[in-house]
Amino acid sequence: MNPMDMLKNFQDIQAKMSETQEKLRGVTAVGTAGGDMVRVEFNGHMEVRSVKISPEAVDPDDIEMLEDLLLAACTDGIRKVKERIQEEVSGLTGGLDLPPGMFGSA
Repeated sequence: MNPMDMLKNFQDIQAKMSETQEKLRGVTAVGTAGGDMVRVEFNGHMEVRSVKISPEAVDPDDIEMLEDLLLAACTDGIRKVKERIQEEVSGLTGGLDLPPGMFGSA
């Protein structure tokens, strides 16, 4: 491959990376636990956007249960957002072989 083709390929990859990073802002996933008593919403950058806890999940005598539900909902949400990220990245990169974790999905 000549240097000009390599530069063009690199520029294409950079453009796709920028496009993908922007697209990930709109990706959301919700992790749940306890039959939806605890819900944690993540964006495509794996940042927590919201936490919802139903009153039934709150027992002052069993805080450990609520902690476990919150942990389970976060774990579920992270798994789901990673799946969504993989779907988005696969669609946008058109089969480019990019390093794992490049878009926060590692």
